[in-house]
Amino acid sequence: MNTLGRICCLPLALLLSAVSLNAQQPTLGYRAAKLLTIQGKQFKDLNKNGQLDAYEDWRLPADTRAANLLTQMSLEEKVGFMLISSARLKNDWSFEGPKNKEPITSDFNEEDLVQSINMFTRKPLPPNMMAAGSTKGIRQFHLRHFIMRANVSARITAEWTNKLQALCESEPLGIPAIIASNPRNHITKDASIGLSVGKTTFSTWPGELGLSAMRDLKLVREFADIARQEWAAVGLRKGYMYMADLSTEPRWQRIEGTFGEDANWVANMITEVVLGFQGPRLSSSSVALTTKHFPGGGAGVGGQDPHFDWGKYEHFPGGRFKNNLIPFKAAIKAGTSAIMPYYSIPKDTRYEQIAYAYNKAVIHDLLRDSLGFKGIINSDTGPIEMMPWGAENLSIQERYKKTLEAGINLYSGTADPTELLETVRKGMVSESLINESVKRLLIEKFQLGLFENPYVNEDAAEKIVGNPQFQARANLAMRKSIVLLRNEQQVLPLNKPTKIYFESYYQKRGGSASTVYNDASGSYPVTFVNTPEEADHIILWITPGSKSLFDSDGSPLYLALSKNSVDVKYINALTAKKPTTLVINYTNPWVIDEIYNAQTKKNIQSVLATFGSTQDALLDVITGRFNPSGKMPFTTPISEDAAATQLSDVPGYEEKKGYALFRFNEGIGYKK
Repeated sequence: MNTLGRICCLPLALLLSAVSLNAQQPTLGYRAAKLLTIQGKQFKDLNKNGQLDAYEDWRLPADTRAANLLTQMSLEEKVGFMLISSARLKNDWSFEGPKNKEPITSDFNEEDLVQSINMFTRKPLPPNMMAAGSTKGIRQFHLRHFIMRANVSARITAEWTNKLQALCESEPLGIPAIIASNPRNHITKDASIGLSVGKTTFSTWPGELGLSAMRDLKLVREFADIARQEWAAVGLRKGYMYMADLSTEPRWQRIEGTFGEDANWVANMITEVVLGFQGPRLSSSSVALTTKHFPGGGAGVGGQDPHFDWGKYEHFPGGRFKNNLIPFKAAIKAGTSAIMPYYSIPKDTRYEQIAYAYNKAVIHDLLRDSLGFKGIINSDTGPIEMMPWGAENLSIQERYKKTLEAGINLYSGTADPTELLETVRKGMVSESLINESVKRLLIEKFQLGLFENPYVNEDAAEKIVGNPQFQARANLAMRKSIVLLRNEQQVLPLNKPTKIYFESYYQKRGGSASTVYNDASGSYPVTFVNTPEEADHIILWITPGSKSLFDSDGSPLYLALSKNSVDVKYINALTAKKPTTLVINYTNPWVIDEIYNAQTKKNIQSVLATFGSTQDALLDVITGRFNPSGKMPFTTPISEDAAATQLSDVPGYEEKKGYALFRFNEGIGYKK
C-alpha cells in the first residue's frame, strides 16, 4: 500500500496525534453544512455523515487532510477538479461584448455557453471547449476552479462568489471553489480577455512596467498587500499573475504586463509581489498567485506571440535561456503557489521542440527537479484544444497523456472533463498522476482556509475595495512611476506665468485622436489654453495605438510610431509651433525617431515616459509638485532597424553599441 493509502486508512484517533493542540478556533462560514462540536471545538460536517472526518478537521496538517479527502473522491470528481474555466454572471458577455441592456447581476448564468476564446487562434472552437453554466459545471462536471472575467462592482462580485461557494457546499463532499482572475488594479492599454481586466472598482495603480519604473520595492510590496485585501474581500483568492517574463524582444505585444528586461530586477519585483499577495506562506488571508509564463515567453521569433501558429517558436540567438529562469527562481523562493508554462516551442536549446506544457524536460526535469518547485503547475488556456504546438498530430487524449506525464496539474480553458476522464479510464495514464495533481490542488485550498470559511462580508467588500486610503497610495505610485529622460536648459518644472496647451493623443477606433486638457479648478501653477497658438509651451502626451494581442494577423510587428496609429506629420507640425514637452506612454519600447530627431529636438525641450498613469500625476511632475524619480524598465531602440536586428533573448542594455536611445535604468530628477 502506498503512503497515501496508509495515511487514509489510519483511524481518527491516530490522526489526532498529529493535531496541533494550540490551534485556535477559526471562524467557520457555512450554509448547507451542519456544525459538529468536539472537545469544545467546532467543525463543519462537509460530507454530512454526522462525524468528524480528517479532511474536516482544521487542526490537522493540510497534506493529511488532502490525503483523506482524496480517498473519498470519485474518479469523476478528481478529473473535474483538474479543470479551471471561465465562469459567467447573468448577462455577462465579457468575451463578446454586451448582448442586451440588462444589467449584470450576481446570479448564475445557467445556460451552456460557447466560450469565445477562439479569438486566440481565429479557428472554430472545438466541441469540448464548451463552457458550462455554473450549476451544471459544479454538479455534473465537478468543477471547483473558476476564472472570473466580468468587470462589475465589489458588491456584485462578493454576492456572486458567495452564491458559488454555497452551491459547492451543498454538494456531497462540500468542497469549496477557488475563484481566479487576471490583474484588476492597473491602468492598461490592452485590457483583453486573458491579459488584464483593466480599470475596475479596485484601487487603480500604474501598469506593471510603471510599478517597476518606481524603483521602490517597499511600495511594490504595499501595492500587493493592498490588492490582496481588495481581492480577498470579494472572494477572489487566486491571481493569474504576475508575469516573470523578460521584455528582451521589444516587439512582443505582451511587454505591457512585464516588469521589464533586467532579470535580476524582475526577480526583485516578483519577490515583493508574491510576498505581498501571499504572505510568507499561504493562509486564510492570502491570495494565491500563479506566476507566468515558464520558462519565459519574451523571446518569440519576430516578437510574435505563441497564442498563434505564426508565433509558436521562441528562440535564443544570444544563448540566454538560463537568464529567463532568474525571476522564476525568485518566485519559487518566495513561495508562489502555482506556475504557468507558456505555449511556445523552444529553439536553440537542448530541449525537445514541443510546446512547454508538453515538454517533460522543461516542466518535470527543470521546474520540478532542478528548480525544486513543489506547487501547482497550471497550463495556460487551451494547450490541448487550441495551441498544441508540436503535438498537432496527437489525438486529444494523447495530448492529455503527454501533458500529464510532463507534469501539468491544472488545465485552463476547458470546462468539459470527458476527454481527460476517458484518458484515465482507458489506462493511458496511471490514476496516481491524477491523485498527485488533485492532492496539490486540495492542499492549496486547505492552506487558504477555504474549507473553513469561503464566504465574504458583502457590506465590508464595498468599503474595502477602492477605498480612499488605498487609492492615495496608488496615486503616489502613479507619480513615482513617471520617468524624466531629457530636460534641456532645465525647462521643467513649468510654473507661472506659463500658458500651457496640453494635448493627449491616442487614436481610438472611430473617434478623435486628440483630447485637450483644461484645468477648470485653477489648481496648477500654470495657465491652460485651448490652442497651441495661445500657448507658451506645449505638453504632448502620446499613447501609440498598437494592435491588441488578439488583433494579430501574423504580419510583421513594428515599433515606429507611424506603424502604430500615430500621425507623424500632424505631431511634427504641432511640436514645431512652440517649445514642447514630449510624453510617451510606453507599452513597448517605442521607436520615436520620426518625431524626436536632430531637426525636432530644437523645439522638444523635455521628454518623459509614462507606463499607465493619470493626467493629474503627470501634471504634478511637470509643474514641480513632485520631483520625478522613476527609471526606465527597459531600453528603447534608436531606430526600427535596430529593433529588427537585436538578439531577442538579450536585454537592450547589452545589445551592440548604437542600439539605445533611452537606456534601462535611465531617469533624472530636478536639480534643487
